[in-house]
Parts: sequence; C-alpha cells; structure tokens
Amino acid sequence: MNTALPLAGITVLEFTHMVMGPVVGAILADLGADVVKVEPPGGDATRSLQGSGAGYFPMFNRSKKSLCMNLKDSRGLALARRLALRSDVLIENFRPGALDALGLSYESLSAENPGLIYCSQKGFLAGPYSQRTALDEVAQMMGGLAYMTGPPGRPLRAGASVVDVTGGMFGVIGILAALQQRHLTGRGQKVTSALFETTVYLVGQHMAQLAVTGQAARPMPVRVSAWAIYDVFQVKGGEQVFVGVVSDAQWQSFCSAFDFAALGADPRYRTNSQRVQAREVLLAAVQARFATLAKAELIGRLEKAGLPFAPIMRPEDLFEDPHLAAGGGLAPTVLPDGCATRLPILPIEMAGRRTGRDGALPAAGEHTLEILADLGVSEEETAMLRAERVI
Repeated sequence: MNTALPLAGITVLEFTHMVMGPVVGAILADLGADVVKVEPPGGDATRSLQGSGAGYFPMFNRSKKSLCMNLKDSRGLALARRLALRSDVLIENFRPGALDALGLSYESLSAENPGLIYCSQKGFLAGPYSQRTALDEVAQMMGGLAYMTGPPGRPLRAGASVVDVTGGMFGVIGILAALQQRHLTGRGQKVTSALFETTVYLVGQHMAQLAVTGQAARPMPVRVSAWAIYDVFQVKGGEQVFVGVVSDAQWQSFCSAFDFAALGADPRYRTNSQRVQAREVLLAAVQARFATLAKAELIGRLEKAGLPFAPIMRPEDLFEDPHLAAGGGLAPTVLPDGCATRLPILPIEMAGRRTGRDGALPAAGEHTLEILADLGVSEEETAMLRAERVI
C-alpha cells in the first residue's frame, strides 16, 4: 500500500466497461485506492476495440487489478458478492437493472455492508428517460453540445469522449463526498452520475446566456465572439497559432508587442466592446502582420508579453511536448502486445507533486489467483473453478 497517496486503504470493486465507469476507477486508483476490475472470462470486450476505441482500455484501466469471473455462474456470482461485502466502494456502468438482476443491487449489498458506497454510471438520472440506453455521442447530441460544436445544421461531437470522462469525474466527486459523509455517519450511500445531465451541465453557460441576453447561443463556429482578437491565425510557413486578447490591458500589451502603436492609441478601439464591433477590420490587420512572422518568433513575443496563445497541436504531438516531459505528465505504460508507451496521468498536483501510480496495465485475469487467495478460496477450489471456466 502506498500510504503517501490520499486514498490508500480504500478498496474498490469495479464492474465496468467502455469509458465512463472505468474513468471512475482510474481516478480512484491514481489517488491510491486498491481497485479490482471484474472482467468476464477472456477479458473485457473493450480490450479488443478497434479504430477510435483502441485507446479506451489502456488509458482508463491502468493501476487496477484484473479479476476474470463468470457472473452467469452462481459460484462466480457468490464470489463477486463476497468481494462486494468487504469493499468500500462499488462502481458499475451497465444498463439499468443489470446488476440488480444478479442480486448485486445497492439495497441487497448495503443490508450486509452498510458502509458501502455504490456508484452507478448511467445514461440518465431519475426521470422519463432513465431506462434509455445512452452513449457519449447520444448525450452530446441530445444535450446540445453537438449543436454548439458544429457549424449550423451540422451537429458535431467533440473530438474526445468528453461526456464519458466528465461524467466519470462527477462520479468520483460523488464518491469522495460520500466517503466524507461516511466519516460522520458510518453509513455509505448510492451515488449516481449520468451522461445526459453531465452534458446539460456543460452547456449550462449557453442556457445562462439566453437567460441573460434573451438571445439563444449560436453554434461556436458562428458565434459572436466576446473578444475581437480571439481566433486561430496562420503564420509564416503555414502553421497555425491561436491568440486571445481578453482585456483592455492585454490589448495595450498586444499592440506594443506587435508594433501596432496606431491601433493602440486609436480611441475607436479603446474598449473591448468597441473592438468587438470592429472585429473584422482588426482581424484582417492582425492576420496580415502574423503572416510575416515565423511561428517561433510569434510565440516568443506572445510569451514575453504575457498573452494567451496556443500552437495548434495534434494528440500525437503531445508525446514530445517539453512541458509534459519536464512535469512528469506522461507515465510509462506497457501495452498488452509488449509495446512501451507513455500516457497521461491524473492532471492534478497535491502538496506540490503530481499524484498517481506506476500506471501498470493488467492482463486479463492477471490478479485472479491473488484476489481469490486473499478472499480465502483454497487452491483446490480455485483449480476447480478454473477447470470449469468460472474464472
């Protein structure tokens, strides 16, 4: 046990697949919890996804123990129940009622383990939609995020599983709050987070915009920007850099950094509102100036002036990012095929240090014998269960 991590000593039993549920366990594991992932014999089907799903399992299942077990066999189910009754936290993200039908409902387990915190990750919270099946993309479409991301008439999901990941984060927040309440009451509780409500929370700023202005938010590609200089610009050589100027003080710094003395002194552009009204004129002048500058020179001036900027990067570029390398933001991981890589760790610092585990990715069933031995299952019984494909 790594007692330096904040959740050391917390035991977690995970019945999950895909992304949302595994994210919960991944975060808890990086915070020091002992997470056991229950997989069907042969392993979670997420392990073998192709295309855009190929990275799901290695990203969200490091630092866990893998237990392969057939829950359709009464003996496997009994072992799973024994594990749940000695766990602090249980995580599940299967269809509504799936674990209940197996006798692994919160009500059943908490009757014998009153301290259990039972986290369900669903498509929808309580309401008319609660029995529907949902995915990240379903939630993005239904919750207005895809509408806001794509151009008018072309809803577009975000370029990562943002709702799955954020929904998992909300699940962790609920678990941590429940752990704190358990310190006070001695009792656990059921915690549920959901894809749809997570998406609604993410677009809440656009709902508030309507309430404040009386006008519905337009999709981001055609939105009325809150700032004049807040865009992607092409530099010498064709590369792109995003630059934002979001205050009157930054406007003056920007004009000084790029020799726009006349613009900086012009009373027509003194305030942000005035600059937004003249946005097209200002953007044209800025783009013309930036087109004469190499990327390195532009970034150097922006950084020196303390202005917000970002070179346009691809995910594959981040493997060589010097900031991530210096800060330890990528941890070594060995993939199932033996290939060594580096993947992002938990993006927080605690006590001035990045927190996290070694990032080891378990093979399917790698820890089955260890976990069953700890549960008190004899070697003879384990051998029989393996021979009969229960584990």
